[in-house]
Amino acid sequence: MSKVTKKTGASSGNTGTRANFSGKLGFVLATAGSAVGLGNIWRFPYLTAKYGGGMFVLVYILLAFTFGYTMMVSEEAIGRLTQKSPVGAFRHFSGSGGAKFGGWINAVIPMLICPYYSVIGGWVTKYLAEYALGDQKRIAGDSFFPEFISNAASAEIWFLIFAAIVILVILGGVESGVERVSKFMMPVLVILAAVVMIYSITRPGALAGVKYMLVPNLSHFSIMTVVAAMGQMFYSLSIAMGILYTYGSYMKKEVNIESATCQVAIFDSGIAIMAGLMIIPAVFAFYGGAPKVLNAGPSLMFITLPKVFASMGLGRWFGLLFFVLVLFAAVTSAISLAETSASTFQDELGWSRKKACGFMLLIMIVLGSLSSLGYSTLSGVTILGMAILDFFDFLTNSVMMPVAAFMTCLLVVRVAGTRVIEEEVTISSRFRMKKMYNFVIRYLAPVFLVIILISSVLNVFGVIRI
Repeated sequence: MSKVTKKTGASSGNTGTRANFSGKLGFVLATAGSAVGLGNIWRFPYLTAKYGGGMFVLVYILLAFTFGYTMMVSEEAIGRLTQKSPVGAFRHFSGSGGAKFGGWINAVIPMLICPYYSVIGGWVTKYLAEYALGDQKRIAGDSFFPEFISNAASAEIWFLIFAAIVILVILGGVESGVERVSKFMMPVLVILAAVVMIYSITRPGALAGVKYMLVPNLSHFSIMTVVAAMGQMFYSLSIAMGILYTYGSYMKKEVNIESATCQVAIFDSGIAIMAGLMIIPAVFAFYGGAPKVLNAGPSLMFITLPKVFASMGLGRWFGLLFFVLVLFAAVTSAISLAETSASTFQDELGWSRKKACGFMLLIMIVLGSLSSLGYSTLSGVTILGMAILDFFDFLTNSVMMPVAAFMTCLLVVRVAGTRVIEEEVTISSRFRMKKMYNFVIRYLAPVFLVIILISSVLNVFGVIRI
């Protein structure tokens, strides 16, 4: 056992009164719930459609099980070893100085993401309610979505409903709140995804969409395929959001980190591919795979898909199932963001869970309202030419997250040492992918992170187009 492990006093279990997941299943489902979110159901399909179909999927999978796996293992192992959320985890090794900055940037990211993520969650909740009421023709109209988000009162109400759901769950604690909800929602999410996917791929003409998505075509490959896949993998696997440090700190010592990480990555990638098979074949079936429709981007879920649903014989029920699925995914991801933030307040400020959750709700209301009103009352306010919500998304996902992940690489390689990670992993199992892990964390990951950061910034300033 390493000296660092001895320092935590945790050789076979968690120390003190630190909350725990009940076991491996609880950790895997909660972490998968964090990973499986709007990034899978919304972002993955439109990026797949835009950047080469099967070629994008292939590149994404290769990156997820090399770069993604390495970063996930690093954060989980450090979290379990130190029994702390990000700030405490970095301080455990570095004490003070530059490395400590990495802990704070990992901690602040979920505090900034959760509010605007909850705004989008409110949009999903609104669509689900509309499909439940049965007026699918109105939802499919060109003006429905723009009119909804530009109505300050309506958008704010649905945002607050979603935020309240998230806070109520984390108030229940780790095992009784986060884990219990994840254990229910994740299996249901898989079943719903399977039902919607099967219906989509069996529509006349849909097989062309299945082929486009699953069969790699070298002519569709470009450097932007790699850059986009790297960005999506980052977003999808909850890397550099402080979440995996926090959830790792709730993991019992007997849980096999390597196996659990692979299971989360498989689960996450599987749901992303299923989401693609829900959406892309339907677009081919009802629009013949028109490039304009495939490249609709973020509007694909809220504008294009309702039109597809309205064209189907069972469109209302298809839409209802789809938005139940999306809501479940959004809730489980938002829970992980809010839980990570609340854990930081508890660890660093000594607050009770109730006080930490209350303060996180206040942050969500203030920053989330700015994002929500950015399409109505504050629509004239832009930052770098972006609406407020888009700016928060750019700041966190394209700037702060690559920096936070780079700080994790520095912590592992330069401060703690890769041997510390190896010893933490081997407490419960062999480290079968140790050689690959060491190569990626030392050489490949830092290069990838610099590429993501530079390309994202250049894209915002119009130098390149992603």
